[in-house]
Amino acid sequence: MKLVNKRELKEMVLYSPQHIARLEKAGKFPKRVMLGPNRVGWVKAEVLDWLQSRLDAR
Repeated sequence: MKLVNKRELKEMVLYSPQHIARLEKAGKFPKRVMLGPNRVGWVKAEVLDWLQSRLDAR
C-alpha cells in the first residue's frame, strides 16, 4: 500500500488543500490517514479510484 502526502496529492488532484478538506468532510473524497500528530497521508489507490470515477462520469 502506497500513501501520498499533501504535495503529491495536490499534483494528482489539482485542488487546493482547503477544497480537498471540504470534499473529505462531505464524504466525497477519500479520507486522510493520520500517521502522527502532524503528518497525514492518503491511500494512493483510493485517490486513483476517485479520479477514475470522475473520468468515468464525464
